Amino acid sequence: YLDFPGGFSVRGEGPAGAYLAALSQCDALVHIVRAFRDESVAHPEGTVEAHRDVASVNLELAFADMAMLQRRDKRLEIEVRSARAGEREAGERELALVRRLREALDGETPLREQTISPDERRLISGYQLLTDKPLLILANIDEADIAREDEIESEFAERWTGPGLATAALCGKLEQELTELSDDEAVEFRRELSLSEGGLERMLSLSQRVLGLIAMYTVNEAEGRAWAIPAGSTAQEAAGKVHTDMERGFIRAEVIGWRELAECGSLAEARKRGLLRTEGKQYVVQDGELMHILFNV
Repeated sequence: YLDFPGGFSVRGEGPAGAYLAALSQCDALVHIVRAFRDESVAHPEGTVEAHRDVASVNLELAFADMAMLQRRDKRLEIEVRSARAGEREAGERELALVRRLREALDGETPLREQTISPDERRLISGYQLLTDKPLLILANIDEADIAREDEIESEFAERWTGPGLATAALCGKLEQELTELSDDEAVEFRRELSLSEGGLERMLSLSQRVLGLIAMYTVNEAEGRAWAIPAGSTAQEAAGKVHTDMERGFIRAEVIGWRELAECGSLAEARKRGLLRTEGKQYVVQDGELMHILFNV
């Protein structure tokens, strides 16, 4: 996680180029939008309007993408004009794509909501467009609104929806206060507030969801490890995340859910109880499963 506080100018000048360049290197964006009211903390706009602020940031990101596509349009047009007749096809195809993306973006459709084929994605893979990145909108709410957290989340989910976009609500002040308590005290305090999980755990799971990732685990005599893999990955593809040799020489995998393994205490005990399932190359790995991969190269 990279923190970018104050990236947008309060004087309406828009974000700085260095800020946008740093954002473009991220896999996803998290917009923590202020939804709490505190007179001791001034808001640049004078009032707290969370949906206005979300729309404002979305617009700035769209402007940044539009400027980038305009520059690419001009460069491609020159390249296509100066290319030989038999060498224009690739440039013309990319130029047509850039103009189509620009037109949709001008109509307020971010790239993550546009239909882009795998071949087209390869053409623009180096663009690093901001509205093409998964986006998590996180409302930072008042302590007084914790009981309404589900209601606020529903309101944001209804207002902001689309592919590659998720919304949630969290009380930052409460999370800060809980870090000063012991783990047991924090758990008890959350229980009193009917909060099932901590803010950090929730952010991790939300981040994985918006990125389309799941967690897979491996374990051996030396260590246990977690691997973030794309949802829908086959067992063979998941093996390649650990090591390319495992994917190339994949034979089969022994699979068990992490809760079942925790109850058993060891792979040996899980095997003794007959809880390890044998799966082949095309098995689709589920979130939270542990895999013992058998391979030969």
